[in-house]
Amino acid sequence: DINELSPDEQKLIEISKEAIKNSYSPYSNFKVGAAVLLDNGEIIRGSNQENAAYPSGLCAERVALFYANANYPENKVIAIAITAANDKGILQFPIAPCGSCRQVMLETEQRFNKSIRTFLMGNDKIYRIDSVEQLLPLHFNRNFLSL
Repeated sequence: DINELSPDEQKLIEISKEAIKNSYSPYSNFKVGAAVLLDNGEIIRGSNQENAAYPSGLCAERVALFYANANYPENKVIAIAITAANDKGILQFPIAPCGSCRQVMLETEQRFNKSIRTFLMGNDKIYRIDSVEQLLPLHFNRNFLSL
């Protein structure tokens, strides 16, 4: 329940809902908003951006994380909230990030050696995940590159 979360966590979720409004998703009509909290208190918004050539689009999570890493390279990501909607409004149950987003989230977590709290928002349920490794248990990481 959202009332069980801290005021900062509630604010992060609300900003992820607001980010949905900036989604460009004319093909799927599936809107996603993400909000990333940095250790300096900044909150970065992201929304999914589609393209007629589907592989050219980008998910909300990666939009927000890449912006944060490009503009605040020294600041750790503390948390990310993700909310999805369709033409009927915010989805009843939370959605999980795609595999590419999970990999980027995990790389960000490993980059700063800091777990990222992840909030997946639905109208009827909120999932709180304390580390991205829980979303991607058999993950690929930099250690494989030096084998």
